[in-house]
Amino acid sequence: MIAVLAPILIGLLYVGLSSLIAEPHRRKFNAVVVGGAGAAYLSGGALGPWELVFCAVMTYVAFRGLDSWTFIGVGWLLHTAWDVVHHLKGQPILPFAHDSSFGCAFCDPVIAIWCFTGGRSVWSRLRRVGAPEPRVPEGA
Repeated sequence: MIAVLAPILIGLLYVGLSSLIAEPHRRKFNAVVVGGAGAAYLSGGALGPWELVFCAVMTYVAFRGLDSWTFIGVGWLLHTAWDVVHHLKGQPILPFAHDSSFGCAFCDPVIAIWCFTGGRSVWSRLRRVGAPEPRVPEGA
């Protein structure tokens, strides 16, 4: 249970911390991060030249993500698929943590969902929810 819950909480933490960055910097920051995620498995080389192909695809997706939250979300879903392949192959993202790719496959979709909703700040949304109702002046 913790192997699934912890990565989801990490994804939510990432969303919360990223929400502190003002737009348009938030989108650009996330594009750079998803581009870096595309190179995360390069040093292991478990899938041979396919690692380079994946890195190239993720670089393109990250570049498009500079102007599009949708591309950033697609990048996180692509990385999720890559996590699953590496987990099944037994070549985790962190060689010293056997289930790290497994966990990453739960964390990444959380971030992707947020990206597909436009990467809006969760903090501004919470402020609006807790804000008092606007008063309507009497006689209006």
